[in-house]
Amino acid sequence: QLQLIESGGGSVRAGGSLRLSCYRHGDSRFGLNCMGWFRQVPGKEREGVAFMYSGTSTYYADSVKGRFTVSQDNDYTAVHLQMSNLNLEDTATYQCVATKTTYKYCAQVIRSDVFDYWGPGTKVAVSA
Repeated sequence: QLQLIESGGGSVRAGGSLRLSCYRHGDSRFGLNCMGWFRQVPGKEREGVAFMYSGTSTYYADSVKGRFTVSQDNDYTAVHLQMSNLNLEDTATYQCVATKTTYKYCAQVIRSDVFDYWGPGTKVAVSA
């Protein structure tokens, strides 16, 4: 059974940077080709933040373009999220996800129900 474990969350001042990492433990029965990150604030809709398809194509939410970078280790062993120029609106719980899907649902149209595997989440708090 595949498990995802995140690390790297914490508190940071606005304008600062954080790097989140997520490591895969175990194997997926059907393989993986998409890994990435969602975030959620209590009372708000979950947001797809950044994803990588087949180690090459990427998707970024408009709210993080130019500030966040997603990267992935070989064989889908880990996915990372480098976050720069953080602002108050980036405060959230960030969850790592993984699945096997099509290019459309990893790099164009992000839906949470597509993702089979979810990490427990790591909190990011940005203060003024």
